[in-house]
Amino acid sequence: MISDNRKQIAIGATLALLTVATHGHHYASALNLPPATWAVFFLAGFYFRSARMFAALLVEVVILDYLATNIGGVSHYCISPAYGFLLPAYGSLWLAGRAMASRVSFSLTALPVLGASMAVSVTLAEMFTSGGFYFFSGRFADTSLPEFGSRLLQYFPQSLASFSFWMVIALVVHVAFGLSQTNRHLNA
Repeated sequence: MISDNRKQIAIGATLALLTVATHGHHYASALNLPPATWAVFFLAGFYFRSARMFAALLVEVVILDYLATNIGGVSHYCISPAYGFLLPAYGSLWLAGRAMASRVSFSLTALPVLGASMAVSVTLAEMFTSGGFYFFSGRFADTSLPEFGSRLLQYFPQSLASFSFWMVIALVVHVAFGLSQTNRHLNA
């Protein structure tokens, strides 16, 4: 967690802008960037203690989806009763980030715990979003666990790759800033 207000504002603004730039079909396809929304929720949980940031990001995502589907010409296909499953999906990512904030130290020994936390949270998010959409969207006439499993195998690798892409970038930036702070204190 970052206690300096300027750093919190900078991190919050960066996460919000990253969401705008990559969420869904809004700008991501034009920029050729994978979606960062899941990583943003994990990182917001990690860097911010208050749930206000979680709520603000939820509002941002809903507004982006609304604008994309009602003004931007994006298909309404994914807007269904299953849309509510985004709340537990994003919540699982947020809570995993929160849990990691109190457990992670600035050392290599923290990487396995961080990796496990990310793997569990992204798997839960995928189960909530894909499972919610498959079983509750009303888009599929006959649902079954084997069919859901095959769909999960089809779509989860892409979600995992996008999440991992942004988390690696975040980890590099976090370590770089941490090392620069350490060097600054050593040289002072």
